[in-house]
Amino acid sequence: MKINTFKLELYFGEHEFSAPYLMCCSDCESMPLDELLAFEPGAEEKFKKSWLGYSEAPGDPELLAEISKTYRHISERGVLEFAGAQEAIFNFMNTALEKGDHMITMFPAYQSTYEICRAIGCEVSNWELTQTDDGWAIDTDEIERLIKPNTKVIAVCSPNNPTGYRLSAEQAGDIAGIARKHGLMVFSDEVYRGLSENEPDSFADVYENAFSLNVMSKAYGLAGLRIGWIASQNEAFLGEMLNFKYYNSICGAVPSQKLAAIAVKHREKLFAKNRKIISDNLLLSDKFFEKHGELFQYNRPMAGPIAFHRLKTGVSSKDFCEDLIRRKGVLLAYGELFDKEGNYFRMGYGRKNFKECLDLLAEYVDETCMKI
Repeated sequence: MKINTFKLELYFGEHEFSAPYLMCCSDCESMPLDELLAFEPGAEEKFKKSWLGYSEAPGDPELLAEISKTYRHISERGVLEFAGAQEAIFNFMNTALEKGDHMITMFPAYQSTYEICRAIGCEVSNWELTQTDDGWAIDTDEIERLIKPNTKVIAVCSPNNPTGYRLSAEQAGDIAGIARKHGLMVFSDEVYRGLSENEPDSFADVYENAFSLNVMSKAYGLAGLRIGWIASQNEAFLGEMLNFKYYNSICGAVPSQKLAAIAVKHREKLFAKNRKIISDNLLLSDKFFEKHGELFQYNRPMAGPIAFHRLKTGVSSKDFCEDLIRRKGVLLAYGELFDKEGNYFRMGYGRKNFKECLDLLAEYVDETCMKI
């Protein structure tokens, strides 16, 4: 398999650990190990006694049990653990698709969702989010027009990366109905579940042939654990995915799975912490973009820790982002990294130092008047 360059990850590889101010990250504020262990009395001693042999290939039973409780219709057998979200995406696409198949994907999206399909030899059609005066919008009726005889999968991401758009329960029901009518799978990226109130159900609970992706990295803010999973009512297909997993990670790291089980059990503490950070940061963001409305299209996120804003000036978002990091050390991600035209850039709201980053961005705007 030959696959195209992962543009966003290449960009992060160049800047993530050298830029002093990260303002484009899609994950939420993390924490040290001792704080996580403090959630549960006796957890530290229990963790120290963990047996460092192989674990069960589908995942540690305690972890799978805790994850299954986050769904309404998913049993422990309906959860398959992976080494982060990336392995899960790679595994699903290679199990579900063959050369010559067709996939419809919500767009813009995380690059690996569609790039892996293309590397397999599949055709990909974009189901486009559109810019409106009030932010982002999408039309579920468009899916029917994109379906072909060889379509196998509809891929969605809600809350969406990079736009922060969230599908309503009605839209999710419409998508499930279309997929059921045509016998299609739904791959649902749900890595930001837990970061907003009154969330729609997971696709895994809505549709019997949906496969819902989640991970410790985003809403939980525990990217270093490298634990992800896919949940589904279709346990037979998860068995096929497990066979593919034997050819990559085989099983997960025991320490990470033990810690992830604690995190899932106490998820509301983590979600509440990160929701508060996002909420506070959005209030600051509102004021900034209201002041600079002539320069930016403010696409306030409906949910999650990220948004995709647009420059209104003649300066390209790539030049803007590169000049901003050069002058102020603030990292934003320009739209071309997401294969999206239109002068967009991704901003992250899940970190505690957002105000510091925003103050530097404001300085930059005042000093340059966006004339690079």
